Amino acid sequence: MIRKVTLAALVLLLSSFNLFSQNAFGKKVNTITTAVPFLLISPDGRGGAMGDAGVATSPDANSMHYNPAKYAFMESKVGFSAAYSPWLRALVNDINLAYVAGYFKLNDMSTVAGSLRFFSLGEITFTTDDPNAPPIGNFRPNEFSVDGTYSRKFSKTWSGAVAGRFIYSDLTQGQVVQGVETKAGTSVAADIAVYHQHELNWRNFEYAEFAFGANISNIGSKISYSDATTDKDFIPTNLRFGPRLTLDFDEYNRMTFTLDVQKLLVPTPPEYFTDSVDTNGNKVIDKGMNPDVSPVEGLVQSWYDAPDGFAEEMREFYFATGVEYWYNKAFALRGGFFYEDASKGNRKYFTLGAGLKYNVFGLDFSYLIPLQQQNPMENTLRFTLLFDFDAFNNQ
Repeated sequence: MIRKVTLAALVLLLSSFNLFSQNAFGKKVNTITTAVPFLLISPDGRGGAMGDAGVATSPDANSMHYNPAKYAFMESKVGFSAAYSPWLRALVNDINLAYVAGYFKLNDMSTVAGSLRFFSLGEITFTTDDPNAPPIGNFRPNEFSVDGTYSRKFSKTWSGAVAGRFIYSDLTQGQVVQGVETKAGTSVAADIAVYHQHELNWRNFEYAEFAFGANISNIGSKISYSDATTDKDFIPTNLRFGPRLTLDFDEYNRMTFTLDVQKLLVPTPPEYFTDSVDTNGNKVIDKGMNPDVSPVEGLVQSWYDAPDGFAEEMREFYFATGVEYWYNKAFALRGGFFYEDASKGNRKYFTLGAGLKYNVFGLDFSYLIPLQQQNPMENTLRFTLLFDFDAFNNQ
């Protein structure tokens, strides 16, 4: 499918999952935007069915996105997953996110894992501002990231992980935009994560387990799309933490409850005076702080730079909660809810899904139901196929 869009519209399309028309109910709308927002999209059907929660859920092959420290607690030695997510399917049919991940246990204490995330914007016809000029050509903008991690147990109940990431973003295919030659943007980033799980002694349940996870992801360099400008954009450094409670009612029935609390660790846009500029021609800040800082400064500053102070900082936290039911470790039903304040993006949606596991293979899928506004995942299913090599070898 061929669409005619400007380059500005292309960037807006990519950022569509947190740039919606909003009603902040009396609050000032002040959304935080970054480059390469595809890094924050939950890629798998299991997490997608649980409100996009996953920092403390039981480990699986897709733990790289949520909390790589969980890999140290994998029960099987080798595993692999492949996931596919349509994007903006209500509008177009060729934008999608593909994700593959795998892990290998070196020993009882250590695990290595890797993943590849590929986001395609489909085929797009680039045009100029002149409606009478012929099209520039047809292109396929895309972005991807390649990840690797080392996860290790510190004890029987604690683990940690460090992950590295290479990010590539080719939105303009090298075109000249307003006289400026563009290029693909690249960045490198790291994740730091911890995970804890331990058994609870609850007599009314056959088995009970509490878990807690925390992950700071995408700590890395800014990204630029041209050598002709010094302007660079933050990548989405993100804090994610939360608990999980798993209860076995008997040998066939298991319930899990989980919650993820998240916050972007990049500067909040300040408020500027409408009619004032400094000696360099830059707008003068009225409230808030200068966002043109290094990634490390931005990470620290993100805790106290909101123009409306502490109240606005609290509104920058967003939440994902999920429930999972397993029957006989073979069939799962899942549900969840995602909440973001109206002044910070206003993403609110319910999620539903199911999972099947049969010896070697597992299949997860999810469905998103938006509230109040459209969502790029509306009316689409996310699919994930999991493969357990240990089960295959045992067979």
